[in-house]
Order: sequence, then C-alpha cells, then structure tokens
Amino acid sequence: MKTWRDECGVVGVWNCPEAAKLTYLGLYAIQHRGQESSGIVSLDRGQHHVIKALGLVAEVFDEKNLANLPGDAAIGHVRYSTTGVNSLSNAQPMAAQLFNGPLAVAHNGNIVNAGEIKQKLQTEGAIFQGSSDTEVILHLIARCPSPDLIHCVRQTLEGLDGAFSLVFLSHDRLIAARDPYGFRPLVLGKMRGTKPGDRDGYVIASESCSFDLLGAEYLREIQPGEIFWVDGDGEHSLFLDRKTSQARCVFEHVYFSRPDSVVFGQSVYAVRKRAGAILARQDSTPADIVVPVPDSGVPAAIGYSHASGIPFELGIIRNHYIGRTFIEPQQNIRDFGVRIKLNPQASILRDQRVVIIDDSLVRGTTSRKIIGLIRAAGAKEVHLRIAAPPTVGSCYYGVDTPQVSQLIASHQELNEICRYVEADSLQYLTIDGLREAVSGISETESNRKSMNESGYCMACFDRRYPTSLYGLDSEKKEV
Repeated sequence: MKTWRDECGVVGVWNCPEAAKLTYLGLYAIQHRGQESSGIVSLDRGQHHVIKALGLVAEVFDEKNLANLPGDAAIGHVRYSTTGVNSLSNAQPMAAQLFNGPLAVAHNGNIVNAGEIKQKLQTEGAIFQGSSDTEVILHLIARCPSPDLIHCVRQTLEGLDGAFSLVFLSHDRLIAARDPYGFRPLVLGKMRGTKPGDRDGYVIASESCSFDLLGAEYLREIQPGEIFWVDGDGEHSLFLDRKTSQARCVFEHVYFSRPDSVVFGQSVYAVRKRAGAILARQDSTPADIVVPVPDSGVPAAIGYSHASGIPFELGIIRNHYIGRTFIEPQQNIRDFGVRIKLNPQASILRDQRVVIIDDSLVRGTTSRKIIGLIRAAGAKEVHLRIAAPPTVGSCYYGVDTPQVSQLIASHQELNEICRYVEADSLQYLTIDGLREAVSGISETESNRKSMNESGYCMACFDRRYPTSLYGLDSEKKEV
C-alpha cells in the first residue's frame, strides 16, 4: 500500500547450535524490512556455506536446504534494493575468499560516497559482479594488506560516508558495525546456555523483535561508530575515530520498524502512540469515531483516541493473506489494488464523522482511494490525520523513496492536498510534535533544537541532509 519501500534487515548468530535455523527465524521476524531477496551464510569448521535467492525468507529456505548450512555461527539478510537492481548478483550476504580467510557481509543502509569509491577501484582494475554498494566494502577490505581483520574493517569503514549497519562473518569471529551517525538500528542480544557449562551465544539483529522470536535476551544497541566482535576469547569493542553528530532515522519510528521492537532505545509502539496523542492535541475537529489505516496507523490511532476521547474503531480490515501475486479479474474493478488489501466496514462507518489516522502521506494516490472506499461505505465526513509531518525530501541513507516531484507535499499546499485526496479536512503532525513524540519530552521555545542537533535525521521532512550527497540528489530528480 505504501510508496515508501522498506530497506534491508540483518541478523547474526554466534556460538549457537543450529545457527542457520536461528538466523532464518530472526530474518522471518524482520521480513517487513525487505521482500526481494533472502540469504544466509553459515560457518562450520572455518568454512562458509552460502544459500541465497530472490524471494521471501519462507520461499528461499526450507528444512532441506537449511540442513546444508551447518555450524554454530551464521549471518543473514533480507533485501529491498535501495542501490542496485533486484538481481541475484546483488543478493546478500556477500561472501569472498580473502588472502587471510573467508569473509561474508550483510548490510543495511546506503553508502553515499560508494559511487566515487567504486569508480576509483575500477580504474585500478577491480571487477564488480553486481551494482550494490555493499560490494565496495568487500573490495576495500580485500585490498587492506594487514593480517588483522579488525584493522582492515576499521580502515575501510573510516573511509565510508552515509548509513551502514553491518554484520560480518569470518572464519573465526562475528563482527557488527554501525556508522557514526547511527542512521540505521542494530541491536545486540544473548542466548543463554541451556545446560551447566554451556557458553552463552550472541545474536545481532536490525530490530529487537527478532530476539523475541528466538527467546534471546536484549542487551543493548550497537553504538553509533562502534565495531563490536565476538570470538573464542569473548566479546570486544572499539570505536571509529571519525566523530560526528548522530542522525538516527526518525522514519524508523514513524513507519519502518515493527511496533513491538525497541529502536534507538525506545519502544516503537510507545512513540507512535505518543505521536497520535500529540496529533489529537493539535486538532479540534468534532468526530464520532477514530479509524486507523491498518496496520501501521493503529498505535497512533489508539493514542489519538485516548487523547481526544473519540471512540477507536477498526473500521477498515486488512487482508493479511494475499501472497506475493494474485490473479486479477479481466473485468475492471475500481480500486482493485486497494480493495484486495483493505476492506471498509460499512456497519461501523455508515453515517459517521470519521477521523482516519495514517502514518504518512507520500504521493496521495492511496489515501485518495481509501477515502473513496470509506465514503462509499456511507461515512458522513472523512477527516484525514497523518501522524508525521509532510514528506518533502527523498532519502539517500537506505530507504528507496520516490523522486521529489512525486512527493505531493513538496509541491502542493495543504488545502490542495486535501482536495486531491477528497477529505473533508487534513492535518499533519507538526515537526515539533514529532520531536516530542520521539523524545518523550515536550519542547519549549527556550530549549528547542533542530532534529539533527537532538540526534535524529529528518531530511525527509526538512531536506536538511546530515552528509554530502555526492551528486546522488540529481538522480532523484525528474529528467
């Protein structure tokens, strides 16, 4: 339903029996972060075993091929292409045989200076198999002459700009790393030994909801700029020398992450619920019911309902059981793509003044169709409320977004957008309101800071990018 496309998700497992199966389950929990390809690399007796393919986790893996991924350590990846086309050559984890042993890597994010680095490497004779920026990382590590892998990883990451949350698997250790800005989440967990004398295992994932499925204990975030690794001697950590202000992606809380995850140290559900409550404080429109656009609009709608006193109703039911493809009838059915996923309940909506809560409004085409279905179900009034500010900028840090010209708020005023989506009224959460939602603290004029100063990137809302874009912004423009 969204024109925002999810990013990627990574999982790493160390010192756990059936590590590949645990990685499979961890990826299953973060499937929402990427639906184009899935892959797992396991480690057994110093050797890597690789399976990856286009498709969902449950489509790529089964009992038979998971049995071909032996060992007590593994890393995995689910991908949505933010750089590079969707092809098997770009599927991850990417694995290579370096002079000091095998190395595999899985990456969430987007390296904004990867194009410049790749061009330089190619002039020096490097050969690339695909178009993903992740391949640049392997090339740089491979060119490092030091036998110390951590030194090579550190040297490589010091030269990268942009977003990277990474897991590496070598012949003798699991490594996790996060860019100094902290754009993308990455968390560390522990699997406690089940028998006396068993050593604890470690789990790393893009979101903590993976730990819930695995029964792992949440320990902490991998910190911005941190390189963490675990080997036969235990856990270790160091930090990149390059210092910068943090720029955590605020859209992780608005839309991308699962509501049952802890991201950047906060419950995603709680942040979204606060956003809805703050949105209600901004609004004085009389209404009979509050209805979320499922599923991502539900927490904000609950917060809006509690704060406003307007009853919450599931006036739209989502069909969770459509597959990757379905057979469309030859007969034209109006708004078929929306109808097959969302079904308004006329018995709830008829003759009601309805407040519809959604997490974002990108192009406006889906919102217009949903409002049309709600009116067709008999609603008397439809008031659209968005639990985020207007989206006016593209993302260059690991989220595949439309061109700026396709973002309706970048070129239309509020009243024009309202007319286009055919709502009776439209309001967005303010930028100050979003700041309050993610911080949990009400801002005043005396202590108000920009989102970047308070540790978040909100370039999709204000076009204030925390890094150079190295010419990538020209690729997002209409030509």
